[in-house]
Amino acid sequence: MRLRTALSSTASVVCALTLLSACDSGSATSSSGGKPLVGVDYPRSDTDFWNSYIKYTPDSAKQLGLSLKTTNSQNDVAKLTANVQTFISQGVKGVAMAPQDTAAIAPTLAQLNAKKIPVVTVDTRPDSGKVFMVVRADNRAYGEKACQFLGTKLGGKGKVVMLEGGLDSINGRDRTEAFNDCIKKNYPGIKVFGEATNWDGAVAAQKLQTDLTAHPDIKGVYMESSFALSGTLQVLKQKGLLVGPKDKKHVFVVSNDGIPEELKDMAAGKIDATVSQPADLYAKYALYYVKAAIDGKTFKPGKTDHDSTIIQVRDGLLEDQLSAPLVTADGAAYGGVASVKSDDPSLWGNNLG
Repeated sequence: MRLRTALSSTASVVCALTLLSACDSGSATSSSGGKPLVGVDYPRSDTDFWNSYIKYTPDSAKQLGLSLKTTNSQNDVAKLTANVQTFISQGVKGVAMAPQDTAAIAPTLAQLNAKKIPVVTVDTRPDSGKVFMVVRADNRAYGEKACQFLGTKLGGKGKVVMLEGGLDSINGRDRTEAFNDCIKKNYPGIKVFGEATNWDGAVAAQKLQTDLTAHPDIKGVYMESSFALSGTLQVLKQKGLLVGPKDKKHVFVVSNDGIPEELKDMAAGKIDATVSQPADLYAKYALYYVKAAIDGKTFKPGKTDHDSTIIQVRDGLLEDQLSAPLVTADGAAYGGVASVKSDDPSLWGNNLG
């Protein structure tokens, strides 16, 4: 196995080689069934992406032999803090969470660390504080892939709107900074209108409408996640711009997430590309690493056995960067970035029942 782990026994080696095993550590179990009790806080349930993650989580727990307690912090760090207190009182042995405010979560992480309850963060990386592992994709690559696609489609000239996520989140910052840096370096003839939205679809739609009114020659939109999908398509339709990619009025739209609706809209010619953020693998490996922490395993930077790379972000903080491909209607390369065709059966968005 290419994950370099420190294992304490032959049984642990067997458990590591069988990624989705139900091995128990003999301790740190719930009071019933002998399964380790793990708390999972869902960050929100108002987007298709996170609802998909929520759907995948129980199956992943079952495969790993874990017992679950779940909460939903609804994009509110105060609720997340309260939910963690509930987990502690319930005797969980590990926690998976996806804090949307990556700075404000530090005191909660410190409390869990003091109680020796390992934490895995999903999709987001805390600005400070200790966690066992971050399960995430390379979010700077999201912005770069969107830049290369739009830059190629626009021939390096024109105007685009970037509907930013929350800049209190490492994801919003990474995607925004990488998109801007890539445009500046590779496509200086493109003007970017950056719009802060705090991951709010209504805000994104209102700002896109304002930009299109002031600049009717805008030819591209980069949505930092599918939160803005419905509103963006509605605004384009109202403006008479929701036309096929061969129509000269077409506005090229790139999203991030890879939800089923994006793939359907791509097939219909309504949007042009997305980056498939792996909701299924987030659920799978978040719980895998929680269980690994409970079992006393450790990891080092390097290639994994699941097409990803563990990097060291800072001293004591590791991040498993899962694969997140660019997805397009034709599966071609754009600006040197390879893409996967939108109907590819390997995409989780084409397999969500």
